[in-house]
Amino acid sequence: MTHPLLDLAPLSAAHFASIEDRVARLLSTEQDVVIMQGEALLPLEGAIRGTAGPGTTALNVITGPYGQTFGNWLRDCGAKVIDLSVPYHTAVTAARIREAFAEHPEIDFVSLVHAEAATGNTNPVAEIGEAVREQGALFYLDAVASIGAEPVLPDAWGVDLCVIGAQKAMGGPAGVSAVSVSERAWARMAANPRAPRRSYLSLLDWKERWIDGGRKALLHAPAQLEMLALEACLERIETVGLDAVMTRHRSAAAATRAGARALGGGLEPYVYEAAEAAPVATTLRAPSGVVASELVSRALETDPALPLAAGGGALAKEMIRINHYGVDATREAVEASLTALGEALAERGLDVDVEGARRAIEDAWRQPSAEV
Repeated sequence: MTHPLLDLAPLSAAHFASIEDRVARLLSTEQDVVIMQGEALLPLEGAIRGTAGPGTTALNVITGPYGQTFGNWLRDCGAKVIDLSVPYHTAVTAARIREAFAEHPEIDFVSLVHAEAATGNTNPVAEIGEAVREQGALFYLDAVASIGAEPVLPDAWGVDLCVIGAQKAMGGPAGVSAVSVSERAWARMAANPRAPRRSYLSLLDWKERWIDGGRKALLHAPAQLEMLALEACLERIETVGLDAVMTRHRSAAAATRAGARALGGGLEPYVYEAAEAAPVATTLRAPSGVVASELVSRALETDPALPLAAGGGALAKEMIRINHYGVDATREAVEASLTALGEALAERGLDVDVEGARRAIEDAWRQPSAEV
């Protein structure tokens, strides 16, 4: 007995290449795009290990937990790392980047997360990219959370290594990911004696055995289900339109911020400025005396499918996250999440206005560009 999810024909090299081309169109890039057979941590680590080494001086921007991970990888590669940390309730600025360059003119690599779903902030990559170009440094960008929720334009922004994943705003699978690679980044890898080769982490293997060979022979058997799911995800975005998908995420973010403020009970946006808040997820600060993780657990008892989570690590005490991305970038998901939080706050004797929050959500959804 055949099964549509099990008895699959092998994915051809031509089919694989066509999916890479669709990713390139999504990114509006002329750079090489490599789809890697694993979650986005695979190309994120592979890109750093391919381009960084003992001669590298890296400016590592930390606006959330992934920036800390990148710094660890860079140090493990032997790079000199200059960490630029900013509070999680805000974003880094191009001025801060330029200040770091002035203090450390030897910087030749910059690592940055575009949108931090874990902390709810987003960074002004276009402005930062201009500063990085002035320095002549290689620019590495984690756009896993931002792709599909806000513009991601590696060519226009001067990004040399742009990593994306489909599992958040794109509403696709987690088991495959992609990276666009500039000619400068390929040259840096080729000159790096420590760049992984004959390894699952190796981007050079894909360059030499796949791209340079005209994309005729795959390195190994691709993950068919994940590749087909990625293709379906890209087709859905192409059909609906990327602008429409991004608008839906902006609407969800604006409605969440407005609804949280109207709800009351001491709940407020964690990221102070709307312009610095990521459209992929909104973080909220729990009221004084309320443990965020306990509040989220109580809210999820009403509906375990709600896109709610507490902050990670030490942030579990104070941060609540509403993950309004992908299929949850809807007014209904935002309303249900804030309603559940409101009911959990009311149980603790806090004064909340659930109906007021619903009205604010509805009003904000009609005006996605408004700052709230």
